[in-house]
Amino acid sequence: MDAAAAVHKRKRPDESDPGPGELDLSAADAVEVLDLRAAKRLLLAFERRLRDNLEARMKYPDDPARFADSEIALHAETDRLRLLAGAPELFPDLVPIGLASSLASLLTHDNVDLAAAAASLLADLTDSEDPSDLAAVQALADALVDANALDLLVHNLSRFSETDSDEAEAVHNTLAVLENLLDLRPNLADKVCDGTKLLRWLLSRLKAREFDANKQYASEILAILLQNSPANQKRLGQINGVDALLQAVAMYKSRDPKTSDEEEMLENLFDCLCCVLMPLENKERFVKAEGVELMIIIMKQKKLAYSSAIRTLDFAMTKFPPACERFVDVLGLKTAFAAFMGKIPVNKKNKKESYQEELEERIISLIASLFGGITKGSRRMRLLGKFVENECEKIDRLMEFYTRYSDRVKEETERLDSLDLEDLEMDDDERYNRKLEAGLYTLQLIALILGHIWHSGNSQMRARVELLLKQNKLTKQDVKDILEEYHDNIGDLDGPEEKERAQARTKEIIAAL
Repeated sequence: MDAAAAVHKRKRPDESDPGPGELDLSAADAVEVLDLRAAKRLLLAFERRLRDNLEARMKYPDDPARFADSEIALHAETDRLRLLAGAPELFPDLVPIGLASSLASLLTHDNVDLAAAAASLLADLTDSEDPSDLAAVQALADALVDANALDLLVHNLSRFSETDSDEAEAVHNTLAVLENLLDLRPNLADKVCDGTKLLRWLLSRLKAREFDANKQYASEILAILLQNSPANQKRLGQINGVDALLQAVAMYKSRDPKTSDEEEMLENLFDCLCCVLMPLENKERFVKAEGVELMIIIMKQKKLAYSSAIRTLDFAMTKFPPACERFVDVLGLKTAFAAFMGKIPVNKKNKKESYQEELEERIISLIASLFGGITKGSRRMRLLGKFVENECEKIDRLMEFYTRYSDRVKEETERLDSLDLEDLEMDDDERYNRKLEAGLYTLQLIALILGHIWHSGNSQMRARVELLLKQNKLTKQDVKDILEEYHDNIGDLDGPEEKERAQARTKEIIAAL
């Protein structure tokens, strides 16, 4: 999932030297070692300032001058609470006396600067990369959730105006808090999307044509929310998210990102697209929104998003015949088989061997999906015809892939055979998974394509396959063995009926061989 690509925490704009008027935590008068007693004093002083300010606001609602001083004092106390970020082990003792609830209430403050200060502080307090602090920071995260912080944070995203640089930074800090909470408690991904309008805000933010740091961050947060959540994938589809993501990537159909940050955002957008294409109903939305056509255009333009477009098509066409049919109808075969034959655009990114290999595997998967999704008619004949043209050059290419991946799997099998699997506590499933990682899955797809070609009954293609097998000291039995193993390991993730159908199709191909 690759759709499940790792998202790294970013440095927030405020993670730099303190500016004028900001609290310098490295100053000589900072508390060197913050013990629980000192931490409690800090928190109580903050709560007292918060209470005083709220009382002054209630007493003089129409006279800001009467509560301005208390607001300045409250801001100073909020900054002083940053000292707590250096002592997360104290959080479990501070939560019961109001740490989370007081900071959550500050998020609702009428003064947007104080709400922004609360977001900045929470971003610091919830950001911990030390494993020994995990339980303590999780205690704060749980308390913030109980204090309704998720709703308040998402509400503030719409409240802050990004035309103001300080409030734009507040948006960034708010996204940082959400990212930290999701990192601490991944199960919050469903909760925050079910109970707030976060998905709608993120989609709206991604529609902006101009690129900036917050648009990039919005793409990262959306990718996190979709990665392992079928519920969020469906939710996004229901609010027109497929079309919104297609519009966002369409901005790059004929141009490349200008910076590495913009490039990262584009990759995030494609990650989101691939995730959202997991549910069947979203594949339907993708086809209806002309997503297949857009991906083919991106491939033809041969820009940086070339490989991402292939990956998206692979997700869209897997076990979804309508996408395969649309792909053939809009003349996608020529573009796909150009990539299959190695005619891919060259740039700084795809010079790496790993990039080329991933692209090859995606194209092989895409072609296997085409054979699985188009079983008869003129479209099937057009697909098979590609393997006949130019003296069966694509069968030559397919056998080149077959021998390469076969050698890899053989090498891994021999390596595993040489190990004492009992000492490694490796069962048959783990052994099979190791072989899949070494290239067995791609080899199985290649064998399936070969099987489909043979099953067509075309004498010219059959003769070519037999000749190439013989030249590589292989037989049809070798191909059948791979397909037998594939057949025996087809899972029931898509239900028992789909498993039976897949096994029956594989048996038919094996029988033809």
